[in-house]
Amino acid sequence: MYALIRVLYLLCLAGIFNGCYRPKHYLIESAYSMDQQPPAPDYANPAHWATLPDRKDAADLTPAHSSFVDEQATAKVDVFFVHPTMYASQPQGSQSWNADVNDARLNARVDSSAITNQATVFNGSGRIYSPRYRQAHYSVFLTKDSLAHDQALALAYSDVKRAFEYYLSHYNHNRPIIIASHSQGTIHAIRLMQDFFDGKPLQSRLVAAYLIGRPISKGTFKHILPIEKPGEAGTFASWCTFLKNYHPEKGFFQEGPSILSTNPLLWNTSDTYAPRSLHKGGVGRKFTFVKKLTDAQNHQGLLWISKPHVPGGFLLQIKNWHVADINLFYGNIRENVALQVNNYFHTYSAK
Repeated sequence: MYALIRVLYLLCLAGIFNGCYRPKHYLIESAYSMDQQPPAPDYANPAHWATLPDRKDAADLTPAHSSFVDEQATAKVDVFFVHPTMYASQPQGSQSWNADVNDARLNARVDSSAITNQATVFNGSGRIYSPRYRQAHYSVFLTKDSLAHDQALALAYSDVKRAFEYYLSHYNHNRPIIIASHSQGTIHAIRLMQDFFDGKPLQSRLVAAYLIGRPISKGTFKHILPIEKPGEAGTFASWCTFLKNYHPEKGFFQEGPSILSTNPLLWNTSDTYAPRSLHKGGVGRKFTFVKKLTDAQNHQGLLWISKPHVPGGFLLQIKNWHVADINLFYGNIRENVALQVNNYFHTYSAK
């Protein structure tokens, strides 16, 4: 009986920081075929957006046990958020490597997980726009079929790019912009930054970029720098979270001196240790806000943390905290976003 109770308790703890949907992964083995991919979204259709600031949706939520308020109605900047991989289960019908934006069950997962636990961190400072897109299936990160990998991610990015172009033409009205993303979303957001911001006129309207959950190497951007002090407008932040002393297998994650990692408790890329006293809170199970969860320290392009300080936390066996990259540091991110926005307008008005 004790063993059963312990297993159930560990399962509950593992679900405390459910920033991403984590189903049983189904692996697609068929060759990539455009004939089997779903139709392109129409971004003139509000249903093809996960969030829009002028309607009621999951991006309006704030965590329980927090004093946070949704300020989208009065925010002076926009947030373009690209959500992570939610498409991991067996496709309906044909073996589609890319998701259908009209899949109601998949959209519900996106909204209840990525939008609720991640995108909402920005609603205190910005108006949130997050497109539904033909995200690549989780299989692209495991397959040895490089052609399927490349084609599936290229199709997904084509949607994200078109959504951003539609946003610029119909929603932005020359407002400052925050780019935010996680995991697969960051793969696409990096390309978006290169195509639209890095050394381009639009860079002057970049408040900040939060490119989280994907390793970014030095030299990825030629004109946009990593953040090195809190509130440094026009910069980008990036980190991938793991248990202290853990080294992930090579593949999706990388480590080494060429990889940039931001410590979200310090907002710089140094390897200085940041104690738990600097942690402003994270969101966990049932979207509840919990303070002073963990410490953080950069190590060779990885962000290392101690086991979260929660009841029974010593039982946690999780070493890869990728799914909680954002919601683990919810309070610190929210505070930094507000500071970035304030400093952007201060810098802009001084010119």
